[in-house]
Amino acid sequence: MLLRRSPAAAVSSLLLHLRLLSHGAAAALLPREDPSLSKSSVPLDYLEGFPRPDPKYAETILAIPRLKSGKNISAKERKVGRVPSIVFEQENGQEGGNKRLISVQTKQIRKLVEHLGRSFFLSRLFDLEVRSAFQDECEIVEKVRVLPRMLHLHSATDAVLNVTFMRASSSALLKVDVPLFFRGEDACPGLRKGAYLNTIKRTVKYLCPADIVPPYIDVDLSELDVGQKIQMKDLKVHPALQLLQSPDLPVCNLIGARSSDQKRSK
Repeated sequence: MLLRRSPAAAVSSLLLHLRLLSHGAAAALLPREDPSLSKSSVPLDYLEGFPRPDPKYAETILAIPRLKSGKNISAKERKVGRVPSIVFEQENGQEGGNKRLISVQTKQIRKLVEHLGRSFFLSRLFDLEVRSAFQDECEIVEKVRVLPRMLHLHSATDAVLNVTFMRASSSALLKVDVPLFFRGEDACPGLRKGAYLNTIKRTVKYLCPADIVPPYIDVDLSELDVGQKIQMKDLKVHPALQLLQSPDLPVCNLIGARSSDQKRSK
């Protein structure tokens, strides 16, 4: 005699059958619950309308290995035209393991910092080539893409004292203080009325996939009126970037100028 199974029993039977299948067959039968699992396999790229690195400054930074660290060693390196530096592995956006001591050429780093500006230098990825010596024909020890993480300048002369780099593979997530670029002043209604721009932040911290680190973020002032402000949540960035500061923090605002009557009454 045939017994009719209940719907619950049929579902249980199907689940048992799925458990007995191989992982590959089960994956083909069941829908993915978390599409973000495949995100790492999808390459990211800069979107149209967002800033992207200027190829004019695409440059390979040359370096040589450095066996020891310390004040005396660093002073000797600077004396012969080299900047003592470190390359770290990235770990959750911070410096991690796999540390390599290197020295880079003072003239090359100084040129890049002068051309780009300090903040823009720290938000730009470079190819780093570690060689046994600075000559072209020398053995290449390591070639890797890096992000300058920290730049230590002399307080009086702005001479480059130290640079810290982080390896920036495509899978890396990097904490970056992205500089802000203010534009639209000519069309800004508040500025036309005599107000002045109060700049509160020059950079904003984001967690960025290494392939789409923005060289800067545009801040559009063309519709800003007197008394209005732009907050961090108003900034337009690639959707894969994660803001690491409060979204309600102000970036800038327009402060109205005092009228001529107020000035005379003072």
